[in-house]
Amino acid sequence: MVFLVGVCSFLGAFLPNIASRTRIINEMVPAVFPAAATTATAAIGLLLIWLSRALRRGKFRAWLIALVLSVIAVGMHVLHDLQIEAATLCLLLVALLASSRRNFTARPDPRSKLRLGAVAIGGPAAAAALGASWWAVRGAHLPTTTIWVALAVLALAALLLIVTTAIEPGGGPHRLTAEEHARVRALIDEWGWADSLAYFATRDDRFVVFSPSGQSAISYRVIGSVSLAAGDPLGNPADWPHAITAWLDEARAFGWTPGNLGASERAAAAFDRAGLEVLEVGDEAIVHVAEFSLEGRSMRGVRQAVARVERAGITAECYRVRDLTTQQRIAFREKAIAWRDGAIERGFSMALGRFGQRRDDDGVVVVARTPSGELAGLLSFAPWGKDGASLDLMRRSRTAEVPQNGIVEFMVTSLMNDAERLGITKISLNFSAFRSTFARGERLGAGPATRAWRAILMWASHFAQIEALYRSNSKYRPEWVPRFVVYPRATDLAQVATAAIRAEALVAAPGWYRRLTGNDGRGNAIDEIPEIESEAHVPAGAVVEREHEVDDDRAESR
Repeated sequence: MVFLVGVCSFLGAFLPNIASRTRIINEMVPAVFPAAATTATAAIGLLLIWLSRALRRGKFRAWLIALVLSVIAVGMHVLHDLQIEAATLCLLLVALLASSRRNFTARPDPRSKLRLGAVAIGGPAAAAALGASWWAVRGAHLPTTTIWVALAVLALAALLLIVTTAIEPGGGPHRLTAEEHARVRALIDEWGWADSLAYFATRDDRFVVFSPSGQSAISYRVIGSVSLAAGDPLGNPADWPHAITAWLDEARAFGWTPGNLGASERAAAAFDRAGLEVLEVGDEAIVHVAEFSLEGRSMRGVRQAVARVERAGITAECYRVRDLTTQQRIAFREKAIAWRDGAIERGFSMALGRFGQRRDDDGVVVVARTPSGELAGLLSFAPWGKDGASLDLMRRSRTAEVPQNGIVEFMVTSLMNDAERLGITKISLNFSAFRSTFARGERLGAGPATRAWRAILMWASHFAQIEALYRSNSKYRPEWVPRFVVYPRATDLAQVATAAIRAEALVAAPGWYRRLTGNDGRGNAIDEIPEIESEAHVPAGAVVEREHEVDDDRAESR
């Protein structure tokens, strides 16, 4: 409603006048007042449009400003050529806002340099554009003084917008402090075995909210107006409901939409009991070392790929991160960056976003080498409890000397062969979105709806590796573990999904925008970590501070 009233007010400022009404107004007040009212009406319309999104999120400050502007708009529409219809509409809006006060309790978002900069630039620019339009429509018929008063009103509206944004609080969610990081680590050390995604909660772009007892927590990131968690809550499952409640209370306090990407079936049930909706979006591929073998017809493809790579003289080495030398860390990191597909480090729910740091000593690295000793491929795994590993990075060389098919299969098989020495019994590979649809759609007798949905996904796979990820995972004959997306209502699913796509960097902002905003889109990228040599001086569990802050408006492209 506020958005529509804003549109009507803005357009009403430029509609042709009714001569009889104009004559009445001109007889009652000096010409400067209708001119100022015309400009103020347009400015108020834009402000109401701008406030409508914050109102949808239940922001108290947006409600208060919208109420004041609506009251002012009533008088402005009367002064602007007796626009009784628009004035009545604004009056009804005042009544609506006043009667719904209890619905607007959300606090202002924490201060955002990005949004403040955008408003500081966009506010005057919008005022200038409005002034030019107003001048073109009315300037030739009014004295210069009147015109300058009208333009001053526009400048005042722009200033109001800037001040309102600038006085937003500086508090709110923040990147993990050293103390919070230590508490998260303690929860992962005790309960990390329960979820293969638990260790990714240590990403440097995550926030965390703990339950009152501190026995559980939820790790999340704010994307736009979505508080996006990933994986299961950390800590004791019996305490999960309290962490979920704390997370939902915080989201409600800031007017954010809560969402979760990649929750397990157990966590999905806990979110469901908290009143949220859940939807299965795919499966995680888990390979158990004791059950893995290259024998049998079902493993023929992997067996042939491994044999082809071995014939090319490729060898593999498996390390714990703690066992890597400084030179190896640097060399592997440089290759991981060079082999990355594009300038942006993708991933959020199942990606650590850094490589080879000493705080990740329990991680696992697998590298493949050519006969000459050159690196041909690299896999990086985050710890999963004491005896598991969860895939983080998968990179390979694209040079002519390296076989382009089979390198990944060879490295995975090499890790399986070396798993006992490393103390690993289970490995989590890639997540396969809509895996069950591909599997059912291939079966004889699949229904028309399943076949149609599979056809859509096959088409979408031309733009994203949906079907390719399913194929690459299924060849290992893994255990498929369902993962879910969590959202408040069906109407919020698209918003949560968009936030997840942005967090995983499946859609990225243009390079010029990332440079302009000081956010290159990598966020937690592996080439932003400090020099390897200096990491020896970073205490275990300490957080590497970032110079850039998280923008509340979250125009981040990860």
